[in-house]
Amino acid sequence: MLHMVRPLELLYPQREPAALRPAATVLLLRDSSQGLQVLMTRRSLTASFAPGAYVFPGGGIDPTDAQSHAQARRRPRQSDLHLTQAIAAIRESFEELGVLLARHADGSLASAADIAALDRQQAFAPQCAKRQLLLAADEVFVLAHWSTDRDLPRRFDVPFLVARMPPDQTPVADESEQFEPVWVRPEEALSRHEAGEFFIVFPTIRTLERLQAYKLVQEVLDACAVTDEPLWTSCPRAGWLAGKEARYMEHEAPFGELALTCPDGQIVHTLDWQTEQPVALLKNVQRLTAPNPGVMTGPGTNSYLVGDPHSGYIVIDPGPADLPHLEKIWRAAAGQIRMIVCTHSHADHSPGARPLQALCEVRPPILGLPSAATANASSQFTPDRALAHGEQLKLSQHTLQVLHTPGHAANHLCLVLIEDGLLFSGDHVLNGSTTIVNPPDGNMTDYLDSLDLLAKACEQLHIEFILPAHGYVLGFAPLAIQQLKAHRLKREAKVVLAMQALPHGTLQDWVAHAYADVPPRLWPVAARSLQAHVERIQSMTSNHG
Repeated sequence: MLHMVRPLELLYPQREPAALRPAATVLLLRDSSQGLQVLMTRRSLTASFAPGAYVFPGGGIDPTDAQSHAQARRRPRQSDLHLTQAIAAIRESFEELGVLLARHADGSLASAADIAALDRQQAFAPQCAKRQLLLAADEVFVLAHWSTDRDLPRRFDVPFLVARMPPDQTPVADESEQFEPVWVRPEEALSRHEAGEFFIVFPTIRTLERLQAYKLVQEVLDACAVTDEPLWTSCPRAGWLAGKEARYMEHEAPFGELALTCPDGQIVHTLDWQTEQPVALLKNVQRLTAPNPGVMTGPGTNSYLVGDPHSGYIVIDPGPADLPHLEKIWRAAAGQIRMIVCTHSHADHSPGARPLQALCEVRPPILGLPSAATANASSQFTPDRALAHGEQLKLSQHTLQVLHTPGHAANHLCLVLIEDGLLFSGDHVLNGSTTIVNPPDGNMTDYLDSLDLLAKACEQLHIEFILPAHGYVLGFAPLAIQQLKAHRLKREAKVVLAMQALPHGTLQDWVAHAYADVPPRLWPVAARSLQAHVERIQSMTSNHG
């Protein structure tokens, strides 16, 4: 999906990231008595990219690599692109380390005599052809695909390939690009990096972290062979955290916020949670987090201001009745608050509405849906005017469309900033956790139906980002909603199994089974959503009975 945020609302002038150069990297693996090991080398201190870092061997893809297909062994499902990449990896392994992934026509591995006969400085493929060697591209698999971060001056589009190190070969560095070849276990490389002894860059760190899950080389190769496609693909983003650059992959919590605030990859956005100052996400969207962090609220409740000095502001979720927090909202809007909207009536969202209204010289209307009869005593809320599903709230060039999304609460609603493709999700979609669905005001069937409604809205209204009431901005909005629904249904399947295993059990018995992957200290909270699942399961059973 295209970036739908209006360019005029972006916080910073955009610049075109450096062009990507095609390259290939190979992880040569071997089994050892200590476990899986990977071959790494140190880059030259004068290298233009990652100087002094320990890396996996590799380099740019040459035109000759694509012209050498006939000289390579190939898997039936191996695409032309992956074959070219494998050939490049084989060539680079030889040029940098003297490692030769090749076989004779009879299937026997390249010998020491073959390696000795080849000149690393001369064209690789013709030399192999002369000795009737076929490049073992069929034994090279795609593990991952990385694109270098958008902020860096030199960028590469590079698959991380894996292959088994040929037995009886010893890597010898070329001493110009690569130095000090070393066999290392992934966990050892990571611990040495943490200790400051073994410098590695972000994609290498993340790749080593994932390699820790495998005990044997064959396990890695088998995992890659399933689809012959990368196990993951990433172009990381970076921001500032605790005064340092911090990088993140697409599935990590801050990624969406960095994509929203800095689509071109500039490192300008600060990710530290604080409650003193509003955080600008766009020129027309600010976030001020209430000082109420906790197990249920994460870093705190996010209050949002939508608008600009010309239009005035709509405040979404003023939060608890915390006067210093409300005064900060009022100051951020310079007192020009035109409407106050509460996504629902829970104690960390709506109690601040009346005192915030009282701070304003011209009293803005409090909008939302009144709490239902099922709401508990601490969640009573009566707006000045009830909003209707599909209704639009307009402030000059900023339009919020109302979506009624019951499930977390009967009176829950979400808001879509139409012009910029942003979804303010309240507690229906969170970043870093799943919301609690607490009967009787919470209803799991309603919750799942509302997720379907939001999925359709993403398609119809071109929503790309989700701004939750707790946590960072989420990117890839349709995918986030799809994954959230899949997670809830997967949990429901575990609840069904628990109920079947213990047909006369209590909620506490079932929660220990269905939430075995969750720390026991969270089971009392999880039991609320479990009850919502149980009621949904029993309702479906009776309807089908």
